[in-house]
Amino acid sequence: MDSGRPDRISATLCLDAPVADVRAVSASRAKDLAGLGIRTVRDLLTHFPRRYIDLSQRCQVAYAAIGQPCTIEGVIHSIKLKRPRPNLKLVEIALKDATGLLQITCFRQPWLMDQLKPGMRVAAAGKVEFSYGFKRMTNPYLEAVEDGKVAEAMIISVHPATERLGAKLIRTLVGNALELCEGALDPLPLELRAKYRLMSRYSALRSIHFPQGGDDVAQARRRLVYEEVLLLELMLMMQSARRSQGRKPVAHRIGGPVAKAYAEAIPFQLTDEQMQAKDDIMSQLGADRTANHMLLGDVGTGKTVVAGFALAVAADSGGQAAFLAPTEVLARQHGASLGPLLDAAGVSWAVLTGSTPDEQRCDILERAGDGRLSVLFGTHAILEDDVAFSNLTVAVVDEQQRFGVDQRAALLSKGEAVDALYLTATPIPRTLALALYGDLTLSYIKHRPHDSARRTTTVLPKERQGVAFDAAKEALARGEQVFVVCPLVGKGTEERDAKSAKGKQQRSQEDEPGYTYAIVSIESDADLAGDDVAAATKEAQFLQRSVFGDWKVELLHGRMRPAEKHAAMERFRTGESQVLVATTVIEVGVDVPSATVMIVEDADRFGLSQLHQLRGRVGRGELPAQVFLLSASQSDAALSRLAAMEKTDDGFELASYDLSLRREGDILGNRQHGASQLKLVNVVRDGKIIEAAHADAEALLQADPDLSMPWHRALAREVRLAFDADHDIVGG
Repeated sequence: MDSGRPDRISATLCLDAPVADVRAVSASRAKDLAGLGIRTVRDLLTHFPRRYIDLSQRCQVAYAAIGQPCTIEGVIHSIKLKRPRPNLKLVEIALKDATGLLQITCFRQPWLMDQLKPGMRVAAAGKVEFSYGFKRMTNPYLEAVEDGKVAEAMIISVHPATERLGAKLIRTLVGNALELCEGALDPLPLELRAKYRLMSRYSALRSIHFPQGGDDVAQARRRLVYEEVLLLELMLMMQSARRSQGRKPVAHRIGGPVAKAYAEAIPFQLTDEQMQAKDDIMSQLGADRTANHMLLGDVGTGKTVVAGFALAVAADSGGQAAFLAPTEVLARQHGASLGPLLDAAGVSWAVLTGSTPDEQRCDILERAGDGRLSVLFGTHAILEDDVAFSNLTVAVVDEQQRFGVDQRAALLSKGEAVDALYLTATPIPRTLALALYGDLTLSYIKHRPHDSARRTTTVLPKERQGVAFDAAKEALARGEQVFVVCPLVGKGTEERDAKSAKGKQQRSQEDEPGYTYAIVSIESDADLAGDDVAAATKEAQFLQRSVFGDWKVELLHGRMRPAEKHAAMERFRTGESQVLVATTVIEVGVDVPSATVMIVEDADRFGLSQLHQLRGRVGRGELPAQVFLLSASQSDAALSRLAAMEKTDDGFELASYDLSLRREGDILGNRQHGASQLKLVNVVRDGKIIEAAHADAEALLQADPDLSMPWHRALAREVRLAFDADHDIVGG
């Protein structure tokens, strides 16, 4: 081998070497890097810059334009550490050049006192402001200029950093890591690189960390985004294929007498979207392959009645169907709504939950085991080992995101090659759905049928909560009912901020101020856990005594046992109580037609999709509904985000807007899913790349199902390394 050429195999293997192998990474630095989630060379190379500073836009203090970004080079005249509040430290720097003085304020970066000294020459890059008689910069990028060098014609990458690992040090370590991996094999097949004119992986990594020109970052990012999505799609599709490997799929009978009788029993005409979704599902169930389909529908769009066709088709084909719901309330509600339609079609059914009496449970298990029972609705109870089916061919999973991969797999394992239909009321735009669920076929129902009751949403500052309470009392006086949602009651501001930071990527010391999603803490049902029972009880007592004295207030909190929650919801549903104060999950799909007002406290702490899910609990009948979102926030960005709830009632439109506000790492980072590996993908901006990668993954696997051809081996290795077997994949 030519000694001047890098050893490509060694360079490739270096990617997965410990980060301690990188020059200048000591044992203590390796520990600090681990705090950023960086344990291997690959982790370091994919610790991408948060932003870039163009040091070529240079000017002197006297000529710096107010409100414009620029780079000013000068000498530190003085540097001071101040503590305006006990929990706030800031560093003030006076930077002097030949034309004047620039005042620099750096919040929460006390370590600068150790790194910068009077007399040092530095370049400060940021937006110039003017106040109190001086030009100023707040939290600019600071770069020491050594030995009289001029910081000119340079684009500096700024990586997420910590006190012990500054952005400059991380940039140095990334450069050292690139040296180790020079010449590494590119996993993308040559035809795909040529098709999209993509640069090599090594060139992309070097360009994204150390760009030389304006277009470098865009081209590098295009290549790396495509690779991220392609690897994810391949993993999802290969895992789905393995689920049905060696099993004989069921080609269900479509258009049989049971399905026709079920359709005739529906007391209303299906909308065009519902018909299209039904046809999509029938096409998948009728194919000679294992179906893996997801039906995405906004709250109240009629997903359940469409899913009922899958149950009917199973009966037409001599099979059985299971309908899994996350809670007993929903399982029984599905039985109550679909049961009469199945009865009309001559289909036997039952509901099995944890509270089903032993004698009734034994009868259900016996009929499921010998095939006399065609459809079984239930909760986690139907996943028990002793629940067996004679011939399970269809499994419907409602609110699938609330079940783990093992639970879904346990249900699918109760048949030979079960066709799976997943339902979700979480509005997910198509590009995000492809990124999250690339192994599934998809159908959408975006509009609520039959001109559902009008629902208005109003954002109010906390001090105007009386407006919301007055509207609630007016509704109660008309015989209607009210939800009050206050999950963070009893928690102080710091505790709420800590809750929002938990699970999110570590923030960079250079993060832009006012980033909206820094304070969002409630984006899933799991985030509603751990409520303060004493504070919740006190809040309910206050509302009963001071606001809703003429009506009965019911409390629903997270520490209640399932039976207690069910009883509380049942009292509210039947009208025994008129106000429900909830600090925990109000189940998706819970139907209380007379509930017309919802008040949500601390609304700025919710993701928009979660808020939209919540407001779907009101306006489910014929009566118009009102939703009030209360916020104590003074942030214009947070209030602007909430204002979107006033402008549209379309969950998918809101979801797209919600995603457009987020940084890449916050779109997928909190999801327990293989897609949490995506570091660069922005599902709003990168829609075309996601569509292309999805199509390319399908084509690759059609030609080479296990990527065993010699020219695909590097790609197959990357898929194995990028995702371990524990990722929560919908396909089971």
